[in-house]
Amino acid sequence: MTATTPTQYYTAIIVGAGFAGIHQLHTLRRHLNISAVLLDSAPDVGGTWYWNNYPGATSDVHSHVYRYSWDKELLQSSPWENWYLTQPEVQRYLASVVDKHDLRRDIQFDTEVTGATWSEETSMWTVKTTTENEVFTCRFLITALGALSRKNYPDIKGMRDVFKGDMYHTASRRTWPSARDFRGKRVGIVGNGSTGSQLLVALAKEAKHVTSFQRTPQWNVPNGNRRVTSQEREEVNKKYDEIWEGVRNSAVAFGFPEATTSTFSVDEEERTRRFQEAWDQGNGFRFMFGVFGDTTTDRRANEAACGFIRGKIEEIVKDPETRRKLVPNEPYARRPICNDGYYETFNRENVALVSLRETPFAEVTERGVKTADGVEHVLDVLVFATGFDAVTGSYLDLDIRGRGGKSLNGHWEEPSRPSSYLGFSCAGFPNLFTISGPHHPFTNAPPQIEAQVEFITGLVEVVGEEGVVEAREEAEERFTDLSNRFVEGSIFHEARGWVFGDNVDGKTHRNSLWFGGLKKYREYLASVKENGYEGYTVTRV
Repeated sequence: MTATTPTQYYTAIIVGAGFAGIHQLHTLRRHLNISAVLLDSAPDVGGTWYWNNYPGATSDVHSHVYRYSWDKELLQSSPWENWYLTQPEVQRYLASVVDKHDLRRDIQFDTEVTGATWSEETSMWTVKTTTENEVFTCRFLITALGALSRKNYPDIKGMRDVFKGDMYHTASRRTWPSARDFRGKRVGIVGNGSTGSQLLVALAKEAKHVTSFQRTPQWNVPNGNRRVTSQEREEVNKKYDEIWEGVRNSAVAFGFPEATTSTFSVDEEERTRRFQEAWDQGNGFRFMFGVFGDTTTDRRANEAACGFIRGKIEEIVKDPETRRKLVPNEPYARRPICNDGYYETFNRENVALVSLRETPFAEVTERGVKTADGVEHVLDVLVFATGFDAVTGSYLDLDIRGRGGKSLNGHWEEPSRPSSYLGFSCAGFPNLFTISGPHHPFTNAPPQIEAQVEFITGLVEVVGEEGVVEAREEAEERFTDLSNRFVEGSIFHEARGWVFGDNVDGKTHRNSLWFGGLKKYREYLASVKENGYEGYTVTRV
């Protein structure tokens, strides 16, 4: 930056061109007509759905509720074909929204934001990017980085510079070849969460051989993906508004009726029938929340669900040793996983399973990876499907400084827990909104994003272009404590996964999401608004 570098001022700068950033830009323009720009490091829209283009990448939310609720016309003019959208379909959908509403003129691609600093003197944010000779300032800074954006790698001796084959991370589009062809290749997949299981199913049909390196076995159910019939499409179009009203007034917002019946209020035969019905219908969230209402709160009820899936593993997987390794030894309480034929895939002759709990990685070699038992697994391709440093990890590469130069990342480390007011505001960081920040709802993403964007837009309108709004410290503490109480004593804490930061080496186990459900979250936001945006301090410049 030089003394002659021109400054570009906007009332609002948005960072991230995924579901959240696109909706926020559209809403600010449509309702407030203020100057705004959206910055993204990618060359096109999509956010997470741009970068995660690995084989088999698919949403596990039904197509008609994995979208913006307000684009009913677009849904009817461009109907989906299957119950789930693949990565290219999600990206094309987001591009169609941007083009339909002429948003590209306010999006600057290939612009990586590295940080932002709040000025006490001007009451504005200065936003830094890697682009030379560009300085951005704004009154409101809205980050829409997504909860899952910062890649997580395991620490394996030699992995950075020894292996002579191809090495990828599923969330790094730049490392994948433009024309992928795994025929004749020996592929190793590290990780078996939602991404790893999708990738395994896809590559097993193409590669010469696939080895799944599994650290923690997880409970899987079918996704039930299939073509949408014309009758089903007509029914969705007819009840579209009713369906979305149900989504907004539910807990996980997946568009299915959430169960209230307790597991042991019915006899064993009826329990089995209901589990089988959900298994046949498919969808992990449906199996966890749509069969019985106490699966995640009662240990015996959770074990009943585990017992059913355990029986399916024993029924499907032929090899006894593989079957043993696939059965989890923890409750059914991680983020639910569903896919098309995960357990069946291990019956293929070209698929092998290695338990890293029993034989951890020793080192990466020139020809592959060696495990603690001395076996060298020879590979042509090594893929890390090891997920993300979730929620706050998305901000580790951004140096955001609030009042007095306080670091946002440092704020989230004190007192050893992530915190926020309403999931997007922090004390000491005026006019900053972190969509899907700490303690945002554990739900289907688009309706959760809509709730936050609607509130933020309303608050910006009340504050005005010359105003400053800041969360109060006591409000942030109160909201964070409430969010943590929702999950206290629940079974979710027993299964150690990315929601609590357990997938990142050295990270402290701590809650980062709101488990109170979307309905209660929306009610909380409405209460704050009705009480004059209680918990905020508003001043005029």
